[in-house]
Amino acid sequence: MKDLFDLSPKLLTFSAVAVGYLLLDDLDANEQNALGNWLMLVAQVLCTNAYFRQVQTERMQNKNFTDTDVMEMMQKMRDAIEKEIAILKKDA
Repeated sequence: MKDLFDLSPKLLTFSAVAVGYLLLDDLDANEQNALGNWLMLVAQVLCTNAYFRQVQTERMQNKNFTDTDVMEMMQKMRDAIEKEIAILKKDA
């Protein structure tokens, strides 16, 4: 997988565009939507994992992060989730 990152950004972008266009003819609209959503989910998992690894690395470098900071961050995350749930319930 490391070899993939040795390629130029333009080539990686072009390859993604090419694969996307190749899939257009083989899939109907529902299949394209399902595959697109699945790929976005995969991307979100990778981004989220990378972000939290970065946070952990920064914490190891900066030991000034307190339990209070962690609790505040967790409360903000909980509040955001509850807000999203309320919006979903309202729209349902």
